[in-house]
Amino acid sequence: MTFTTYEIDPVLDLELVRDIPVTPEAAFAAWTDPESVKQWFAPRPYSTSLCEIDLRPGGGFRTVMNDPDGEPMGDSTGCYLEIVPNERLVWTSALTSGFRPVEGFMPFTGIIEFQPNGEGGCTYRAIAVHLDRAGRDQHEEMGFLEGWGTVVDQLVEHLQAA
Repeated sequence: MTFTTYEIDPVLDLELVRDIPVTPEAAFAAWTDPESVKQWFAPRPYSTSLCEIDLRPGGGFRTVMNDPDGEPMGDSTGCYLEIVPNERLVWTSALTSGFRPVEGFMPFTGIIEFQPNGEGGCTYRAIAVHLDRAGRDQHEEMGFLEGWGTVVDQLVEHLQAA
């Protein structure tokens, strides 16, 4: 398997690439099992109190994140566009289940890829594709690299503890 041929547009997209010591199968499972997602998806001290997944193209997902005091602060929905088991997940926050358009905060398309790295782990690639520069800049200012990097570390920690 190789990564998609998607070329990053530095004006519109954000990318995180990291080698992690877990298999593509384990990383994919961590992204697609609701109980697992709740364990690692929000950067601590934030938490994910709810995760619903309908894992199929056109299927929806929903997560609710809580602040450090346990108060809900974000209810996010989206729609899966492409699912290649153990290799790639593609979704968008611009649609909800059944490909229904949704109004929302900072719509983007997410691409997560898992590629065996020959060392028993995988290369993990996360891409956030934005509609415009303002959305990209807003996501970057919110801490895309730090936040998404932290949750990758938490994903690894969660899987290694299991």
